[in-house]
Amino acid sequence: MGDPSGVGPEISLKALCNQKFTDTAIIFGTENIIRYYMELLNIKMELNVITDVQDFKAGHINVYNVINFDFTAEQIGKVSSVSGDAAYQYIVKAVELSMKDAVGPVVTAPLNKEALHLGGHNFDGHTEIFAKLTNTQKYTMMLWSERMSVVHVSTHTALRKACDAVKKDRVVECIDLADEVMKNLGITHPKIAVAGLNPHSGEAGLFGIEEIEEIEPAIKEKQAEGMNVTGPVPPDTVFLKAAQGQYDIVVAMYHDQGHIPMKLLAFDNGVNVTLGLPIIRTSVDHGTAFDIAGKGMAKDTSMIAALDLALRFNENMNK
Repeated sequence: MGDPSGVGPEISLKALCNQKFTDTAIIFGTENIIRYYMELLNIKMELNVITDVQDFKAGHINVYNVINFDFTAEQIGKVSSVSGDAAYQYIVKAVELSMKDAVGPVVTAPLNKEALHLGGHNFDGHTEIFAKLTNTQKYTMMLWSERMSVVHVSTHTALRKACDAVKKDRVVECIDLADEVMKNLGITHPKIAVAGLNPHSGEAGLFGIEEIEEIEPAIKEKQAEGMNVTGPVPPDTVFLKAAQGQYDIVVAMYHDQGHIPMKLLAFDNGVNVTLGLPIIRTSVDHGTAFDIAGKGMAKDTSMIAALDLALRFNENMNK
C-alpha cells in the first residue's frame, strides 16, 4: 500500500472496491491504517485481516498485516522515517511471497524516497528495491499506457552521469527487455524505436558522438538478429511517432526523456513496470501526493490500470 503517509492506502482501497480486484488482490500493509481509511471513505465491505495468504477470502478487503505501528491522522501528508520503513517492509513481504509463488504479480502504491532513506533504506526507488530483493542484475523501468510505452537506459541518476551511461551493451539490454515485454503483452513482432541522446540524434557527429559509437552499433546488432528495431530516431519526434502508432515501444536514453512525454499523454492511467525481474511488478505512475493525502480526493485510475496490466501479464505469461 506504499507510504502510509501518502495516498497509497486510499487508492489501494478504492481500487479493491472493484469486484474483479476484491476477488484476486491482497493489500500488504497495516491493519489500523486500512481501518482508518475504510471509515474515512465510508467503505462498508468486510475487512479480512490475514498473516497467511491461505486465509484469503474473496469478496472481502483482504489485508496482510505486515507491520504494526502507532498511526495518527497527524502523520498523514508528512515525511516520516516510520512510514518510510513500513513502505519498505510491505514490499519485502510481498516480494518474498511472490518469489515463492504464494502470490502472483506485485502491484505497488507510491513511496516517498526521503522517507525511505530516513527509514534506513538507501534505495533510489522501487525499481532498485525489487532488483535487490530478487537478485536481478539486468533490469530497467518501463512506463506503459495504451497509447505509448517507453523503457529507459538510465533512470534515477544525475543527467551528467546519464549521458555517460549510454553504452552499447546497456542499449542492447534495453532493446532485449523491450522486445520481451511486448511479446509478453501479446505482440508477436514488436516495432521498437531507439531514441537518440543528442539533438537531431547527433547530426552525424556534429552534436555528439554517442549515436555513432554506442547507439547505432547496438541497433545494428539487434537488427542482425531479426528484431524490428529502428533508430536512433531524433528524440524530438520519436515519441510523436510512437503515439501515432508507428512504434510499439521506445527505448529512451534517460529518465526525463522518457517520462515527460509519458506524463503528458497518460498521467492518470500510466503504469510503471520493472522489466527483467523473475516476478511481475507493476505500479502506479505517480507519487505519494502528500498535499491531498487523507482528504479522500486521490484518484485510483493509475492503480486500476496497474492492477489490470498485472493481470494481463499474468494471463499471457501463463498460457
